[in-house]
Amino acid sequence: MLKMFDIELFLTTIVFILLVTKTKLHKESSMSYQETMPYREKIAWLSMLAMLFTFGPYFTLVASGYFPAKPMPDLHQLAGYAITATLQVTLLLVGHMVLRRRNPQDAKLPADERDIAIKQRSVTAAYYVLITGMILVGVVMPFTSSGWEIVNSALFMIVFAELVQFSMVVVGYRRQAG
Repeated sequence: MLKMFDIELFLTTIVFILLVTKTKLHKESSMSYQETMPYREKIAWLSMLAMLFTFGPYFTLVASGYFPAKPMPDLHQLAGYAITATLQVTLLLVGHMVLRRRNPQDAKLPADERDIAIKQRSVTAAYYVLITGMILVGVVMPFTSSGWEIVNSALFMIVFAELVQFSMVVVGYRRQAG
């Protein structure tokens, strides 16, 4: 299961690098687009980067065996997760405050048809990823694994589904802008 973490973390990193590279290739248009980027896209970028910045290192440590296999409850690993979650929430709170202060009118705008359609497509894609992961974690893994391996696999699939959702939001808005 740890190899699956490595593979999926690698794939997530590749998707992120491709998105960043595409943005840098269109530097002139991205500068003007960044100024007019929809608030919901900015939130998606913020959420995606906060997840990659916090949970990327956490799952890398888990996959590398930094947390030794101890019976539950392993307070060392639980503390590692608590630090990760706290750091993510802090990044999101600060990011939301900064984005809201820079353009409070955009933050107050209600969702239009485009926003609703993008959100619906992204949530649908993330749902399929999440359900697949939860079937793997809840139905298959209890016969082959236990303890923290199951917990971390479930957490990984939740984070991966969220990354899929935020990525789909960004792609949806980019398609509309391009």
